Amino acid sequence: MKTLKEKLSGAFEALKSDLGYTNVMQAPRLEKVVVSVGVGKIDDKAKKEAIFERLSRITGQKPSPRPAKQSIASFKLRQGDIIGYQVTLRGERMHHFLDKLIHIALPQTRDFRGLKTTAIDEMGNISLGIKEHTIFPETADEDIRDVFSLAITLVTTAKNKKEAEAFLRHIGLPLQKEEATV
Repeated sequence: MKTLKEKLSGAFEALKSDLGYTNVMQAPRLEKVVVSVGVGKIDDKAKKEAIFERLSRITGQKPSPRPAKQSIASFKLRQGDIIGYQVTLRGERMHHFLDKLIHIALPQTRDFRGLKTTAIDEMGNISLGIKEHTIFPETADEDIRDVFSLAITLVTTAKNKKEAEAFLRHIGLPLQKEEATV
């Protein structure tokens, strides 16, 4: 079985005949993976710190706090308050996280039948939401009381949706099969 890194490096050969590439630099690449968590309504500092710690364990990198850009009185939000955390993964950490996501976390999701191809945007990126962080192996059983969701965005250099879908299928992302319309 090929590792994710080997699949990424062999993307040109695999996609050359399907998409008509003539140069290695035409093949799409994975640029970065962005993992973000919103903590807007949580006022308890201990819960925010727990989310910070769990996100750093899941991604293997320290999250960056995201402050509010402006005050909104109806939400009792002040400019500069921490409303979320974000991690941008590149290189080895990105490969390790994606390997874990594809082979361990997504198969543990309840009633998982694959990711919808409509999640791929026209610029070749895919965004997915995970309702429970507990699908990752780094979370212990005592963490179940404070479950949070996360958003994951895979940023590729693909030029369009068709190219991105072929590339993501090649690297092993479990996308749903296209159903024929009658």
